[in-house]
Amino acid sequence: MARGWGSKSAVIRAEKVEVRSANVPDPVALDLIRKKEGILLSRTRVLTELKNAQNPRYRDLLNRTLADLDEKLSALSGN
Repeated sequence: MARGWGSKSAVIRAEKVEVRSANVPDPVALDLIRKKEGILLSRTRVLTELKNAQNPRYRDLLNRTLADLDEKLSALSGN
């Protein structure tokens, strides 16, 4: 009887491993997601800085940075 329970337990564990591995995206997709999230986080920070900036030269720098981040984001979305 113990033998039957042991084999059922092994089958259940194997099924759990298959389910977990099926839900994990491939490394390339994970890398793309991380890059997009990093760019979005930087974009949020730049927008916050832009709201509070008063120096025109600094605002110009932030606007150029924002444009660059938007360009990178659109390039990643195009893939």
